[in-house]
Amino acid sequence: MANRSVSPRRRYEDHGREREISDRDRKSRTGYRDDDRKRYRSSSRDRREKDLNKHRERERSSSRDGDKKKRKRDKSEERKARKAEKKRIKEEEEARQIAELSVYSATDNPFHDVNLGQQFRWHKKNEKERKQGLSLAEVQRRDAIRRQEAKEELERLNKRRAEREVEQRLREEEEMRMQRLQESAQMSDWLSKEGDFQLEQEKARAAIRIKEKRAKAIDFLALNLKYVNPPEDADDEEEDAGLEIDLDEPYNILDNLSSDQVEELHDDIERYMTLEQTDTNIDFWTNMMVVCKDRLDRIKAGQRMGVEAAAVVENDISALLSGKTYNELASLQRQVQDKLTSGEPVDTDYWEALLKKILVWKAKANLKSLHEVVVRNRLEQLRKRQRDEALQAQEELLAGVAKTASAGGLPVLESIAPIPEIEMALVEPYDRSMSPPLIDITKLPAEERQIDIFTEEEDRRALINLRKTVAASRFVPKLAQPEPETQDEEAIASSADMASEALYRAEAERELDEEEELFNMEENIAHPTSYNWEDKYRPRKPRYFNRVHTGYEWNKYNQTHYDTDNPPPKVVQGYKFNVFYPDLIDKSKAPTYKIIKEPGNDDTVLLLFSAGPPYEDIAFRIVNREWEFSHKRGFRSSFDRGCLSLWFNFRRNFYRK
Repeated sequence: MANRSVSPRRRYEDHGREREISDRDRKSRTGYRDDDRKRYRSSSRDRREKDLNKHRERERSSSRDGDKKKRKRDKSEERKARKAEKKRIKEEEEARQIAELSVYSATDNPFHDVNLGQQFRWHKKNEKERKQGLSLAEVQRRDAIRRQEAKEELERLNKRRAEREVEQRLREEEEMRMQRLQESAQMSDWLSKEGDFQLEQEKARAAIRIKEKRAKAIDFLALNLKYVNPPEDADDEEEDAGLEIDLDEPYNILDNLSSDQVEELHDDIERYMTLEQTDTNIDFWTNMMVVCKDRLDRIKAGQRMGVEAAAVVENDISALLSGKTYNELASLQRQVQDKLTSGEPVDTDYWEALLKKILVWKAKANLKSLHEVVVRNRLEQLRKRQRDEALQAQEELLAGVAKTASAGGLPVLESIAPIPEIEMALVEPYDRSMSPPLIDITKLPAEERQIDIFTEEEDRRALINLRKTVAASRFVPKLAQPEPETQDEEAIASSADMASEALYRAEAERELDEEEELFNMEENIAHPTSYNWEDKYRPRKPRYFNRVHTGYEWNKYNQTHYDTDNPPPKVVQGYKFNVFYPDLIDKSKAPTYKIIKEPGNDDTVLLLFSAGPPYEDIAFRIVNREWEFSHKRGFRSSFDRGCLSLWFNFRRNFYRK
């Protein structure tokens, strides 16, 4: 109610004063804020400048401190380097002084002393010397004398040690040389034994092929060479081998050979030349090599020039050189060589070809003279065989006479001395019944009437001529005589024996590998077995054709001591057994085999093959090693069509570190 009594002017004035007051307050507040902003900005600028100055001052002080530290650090490193260099020089000097007295170092010495390179200072000794009143010069002089004596003693010891090392090295070299000589001698012995074994195997193969009518050209040459120096201890079977074959001059065997067969003969001769060791045999094969090479050259010349042209040239040279002895050929060879070296204008191609042919004919002359020795030796062996057979026949005849005399009541001579080359027989009176009856020619058939009729005189004359031919010949061939067999044996040897022979020949015709040899050495069974079927069937041995596989074993020792040029001795690596049972009575049971070990013999064992009637057991001695039973490794155990095949290789052991 009171406010209502205030006049409008008053209210206006009051409102105006309020606005002035508020404006003045607002201005004063704004001024305060501006002042505050100015003061804050100035104070913040001052703080930033102050902080920046402090930071710059700290950087300057830190850089000054870093420079000082760096300079101090550089100086410290330089001092350390100088000290280290001085210390290194001092240690080297001390090590040099010590090295004068010793050959050892701190890292390599037998005393395992890591301080060996440092000089030892004997403080107790120095103190004792000071107490004794010795001056430094006297002590140094005594030490120098002692060092010199020690140095001389070390020099003497080092010299003696060097001498001992030289002596030890010489002893080791001498021992190694002696060991190499022993190994070389043993190796040469092994090689000679291996060469002898290979040569014997080659000769055995040649004899087997000749016996079985499948011989090659080299087999006849080996047979020819066999009688140059016949062995004195050879058995009768070996002496008889080849006596039934008529041998001509060795070089004539090339006339009936083809080019391929001549090349094969050339390779076979090279193999024999590497195996032979006697001078006579080497000369024989060398001469045969010359003739064989000439034959190859003639074949090539015939292919190049034509057969007719080559034959004309060969005939001209043969007409010139044939009939000359070895000495005449040698003289002609010297004349041709003088003509070629004389420098005269001659046909060089012709004379060189003639010189080659002279060498060939000289080789033929050597072979011809050697063949004469072969013929004489063969004739002597044949005569010896005939004398033995005559004596045996005489003994049988005398035994028959004595038996006949005792049966007829005649007195029996207790001893009848054999008379060589005279046949003794009882003389009986002639009776007409001893001769065949006369035949009427008119009663003979027409085809038999056309047969030539010989009188007694003509028959006697023909017989005398045949005897003269045999007496004049230098070699008498032996007639192959069939072995006597009874009728029962002939009945038993039927298709079964033929089948066995067929199996044997089929296996024998297979060529041997390079590392295979024949292995047909049967072992005698110590305690023969008695069979319960002997009363029904005749026991007989089965036929067999076996092979042995040999090769080199490259173990660590052989790799160290041998190489491919000088290989180690061959060892047995496996076998191939082929035993033929074509006539088994009980074909449902296959033959078996088993290994029999002998006490006290760890190197070899017996491999025994057993079958049913009518075959006996058969055994072979083999190397005692572990078998490889994997088919991929060549193992085979089968019985097919009457042939028991047992093929196996020995296990090879490989050791790894």
